[in-house]
Amino acid sequence: MKYYTIQVKTRSERKYMKLFKALHPMSDLEMFFPLKEMPVRKLGVIKDKTSPILPGYIFLELDDDDSIRNYYWELRKTDGFFRFLKSNQDIQPLTGNSLEVILYLLKKVGPVAGKSKVVFDENSRIMVLEGPLKGFEGKIIKVDKRKGRARVKLDIYDESHSIDLAFEVMGKA
Repeated sequence: MKYYTIQVKTRSERKYMKLFKALHPMSDLEMFFPLKEMPVRKLGVIKDKTSPILPGYIFLELDDDDSIRNYYWELRKTDGFFRFLKSNQDIQPLTGNSLEVILYLLKKVGPVAGKSKVVFDENSRIMVLEGPLKGFEGKIIKVDKRKGRARVKLDIYDESHSIDLAFEVMGKA
């Protein structure tokens, strides 16, 4: 399997996917965009809000190298499309660390990344027990204990993306 990335209009990922499937119902192209569930406080009320982990990016799963050429114009002509990654002239599948990160988010975490369970040691360092943050401990660049969020730096196609993921403190280590 090869995984490719396209950039679409931000916050319109679901709309783009529905439109593509409506225009091409016989297509066997698999499209994904990982979601996260975050607690958001609005007017003093905390609610869980679901949003994309990487807004504006959709990941494509294809069987072979020639398949991307078969879908090239169909993907570009669909309303909301911006570009292929790395670029429209140099379309490359995800490889190396980028592929590992995306496969982890798509396959192991599931369709929606919930809260991770964490503890803090005596030096206030975060240790992830389970959840979507598991395996990203070395990439955490900021922790907000009050909001229950950890900012993680991901490198995809030589571009850095900072994402926030929710956590729940289970106690002291």
